[in-house]
Amino acid sequence: MCLAVPGRILSLQERNGTLMSIVDFGGVQKDVCLQYIPDAAVGDYVVVHVGFAIQRLDEESALRTLAEFEHLGVLKEEFGNGFEIAARQAGLANPETVQESKGQESDEPEVRS
Repeated sequence: MCLAVPGRILSLQERNGTLMSIVDFGGVQKDVCLQYIPDAAVGDYVVVHVGFAIQRLDEESALRTLAEFEHLGVLKEEFGNGFEIAARQAGLANPETVQESKGQESDEPEVRS
């Protein structure tokens, strides 16, 4: 699923002629392109879709939406570990966790009697 999620602009910078920002989505911070809203400022709330800020949003609406998304588990699904989510939906173990545990087992010396 790909949603438009509200977030708060924490910083602005220009990279290779493109206006970029770090946006906070209720504790998760991501790089976001601001080219569609070039007059956005630090502290503004914006709606972000696939890495692009597409409109401004007032703080009350943004916080209410973030709280509802958090309650529904949407933020975890949208920003969580994709491998873990896919494995859980398929009823399988997280492949990253399985690899880590196998790697830990192989690092230990084998004991024979």
